[in-house]
Amino acid sequence: MVEVVKIMSGGLSTELETAGLTLQGDPLWSARLLHTNPQAIKEVHRSFLRSGAEVLTTATYQATIKGFQQHAGLNVEDAEECLHIGVRLAKEAADEFNWKSLGKMFWQDKRNILIAGSIGPYGAFLSNGSEYSGYYVKEMSTEDLKDWHRVQMQCLASAGIDFFALETIPSKKEAEALLEVLREFPNTKAWLSYSCQSTTSTSYGDPFEEAVKLAHKSHQIVAVGANCCSPFLISPLLTCANKNRKQENGWIVYPNSGEKWDQESGWHTCNNAEMFCVHAEEWVNLGATWIGGCCRTSPSAIANLRKILRPFSGNIK
Repeated sequence: MVEVVKIMSGGLSTELETAGLTLQGDPLWSARLLHTNPQAIKEVHRSFLRSGAEVLTTATYQATIKGFQQHAGLNVEDAEECLHIGVRLAKEAADEFNWKSLGKMFWQDKRNILIAGSIGPYGAFLSNGSEYSGYYVKEMSTEDLKDWHRVQMQCLASAGIDFFALETIPSKKEAEALLEVLREFPNTKAWLSYSCQSTTSTSYGDPFEEAVKLAHKSHQIVAVGANCCSPFLISPLLTCANKNRKQENGWIVYPNSGEKWDQESGWHTCNNAEMFCVHAEEWVNLGATWIGGCCRTSPSAIANLRKILRPFSGNIK
């Protein structure tokens, strides 16, 4: 059993929709609010902090310069500022949470909140659900993918993140491109998290255990794993690839609630909305040191997760 587990936040966009904001069908998704309603994003960050989260992921998954130009009419400078705003909102929420807490607890109990700059796959820009298939990688070279991701990574790094969250990546090819660009930011760490649709492979069909090996080529990777997949896939994925995980690289897992996304009809509900909490200790036993939720996981789900993992939670330096 590991001694330290970092508890992550949950579904930011889900909470924005719960608050009455319309995101479905918007090619910028929650990233539009970086331009139109940043305080709504900040309030969701606060809600996850109140629930016990120790890692906030910026609302930049679907935030790209080209996307803001095409779908919001912004120029390059204003689009870059939106990415900076994403980092600033998370930092402000963390600082305000800790300062507010000072009146209730001793300073040594201040929570070490980490800010992860979200980098989604190229498919997130396409806004057609292709992060769950990765079909586009057949038509793009590694250099194409590197050029695409570099601009967003430059913006987030300059804003002062603690980590890059290279997340929902459907293929080894795109992961390799991201890791090559990561070397251009030698002072910044990252986690690498794949999109998976089976118990043995990434969404594009690469064997998961082979995809995991890529992470071991980079000393900047702190964890590797899977996100935005069914919680029922996590344990089999970790089990099949555990022999290829370096001990110093923990697993990171933040599945969705078990519901499935359809581009035409939206989320298909199920009866396992917080099922990932049930499996959390099992994931810890398999080596997970970063655990949270993705789409359709609420602050209450993160609070339940913290109750389950509290004996193992703590601060990762």
